[in-house]
Amino acid sequence: MGVLIMDWLNLTDKTFIVTGGSSGIGEAIIKELLHDGANVVNADLKKGDFENDHLHFVETDVTSAKQVDNVVQEAVKTFGSLAGVVNNAGINLPRLLVDLSAPKGKYELDENVFEKVFAVNVKSVFLMSQAVGRVLAKNGKGVIVNMSSEAGLEGSQGQSVYAGTKSAINGLGRSWAKELGKYNVRVVGVAPGIMEATGLRTLSYEQALAYTRGITVEKLREGYKSTTTTPLGRSGKLSEVASFVAFLLSDKAGYITGVTVNVAGGKSRG
Repeated sequence: MGVLIMDWLNLTDKTFIVTGGSSGIGEAIIKELLHDGANVVNADLKKGDFENDHLHFVETDVTSAKQVDNVVQEAVKTFGSLAGVVNNAGINLPRLLVDLSAPKGKYELDENVFEKVFAVNVKSVFLMSQAVGRVLAKNGKGVIVNMSSEAGLEGSQGQSVYAGTKSAINGLGRSWAKELGKYNVRVVGVAPGIMEATGLRTLSYEQALAYTRGITVEKLREGYKSTTTTPLGRSGKLSEVASFVAFLLSDKAGYITGVTVNVAGGKSRG
């Protein structure tokens, strides 16, 4: 007797854009969506390491309105439709607001870092959500998922600008959900906590964050697995975030909109 395979999420042949999909959480989300039978357009500056007949790469600077419009057009042209977007592209540059040890030094916040992080983390979400939102609203259905962070809900020492950008897209998302609901378009935020190491968790990033917190890199790494930090006592798996994103993109989550959901193993400041 054959095994009956059920397409529980019903994402087969639906098309989604994922920004920053060539590495980290974005890559995990793309692989999950492809596994679920979806078509995916990866909007990133560099192509990822994997190939799939249902995956289309479009080199995209997500801070450019022109390039964002282009990738949306490419998605519809390539696959014939568009069901949603995952705004995942982002950067994090740890900095202190005030560093008395080294005023205006390497790890004190300046205008260039402020503007760069907001451009990649917030402006891109606005541009992509608007471009995709126009298509979804006309179609009368679709989903926008904004990848936030636990830091955007709780704040984060040494990562104030990053936390600020994630808090900003939480507010944008809640507002857009109120605006787009009449078109049957949902807007949801996903806020991961401490995740397993990716190429984005570089030594330079860890050194910067450790400096802003006045600890060693070794001490910083200990916190990744501390039950004091995270009740579940471990870092999250990228696949755990990806599977939740896939669920949110599906009609199984059809009544979920205007919220940001924390996927952080119970981590909080309480």
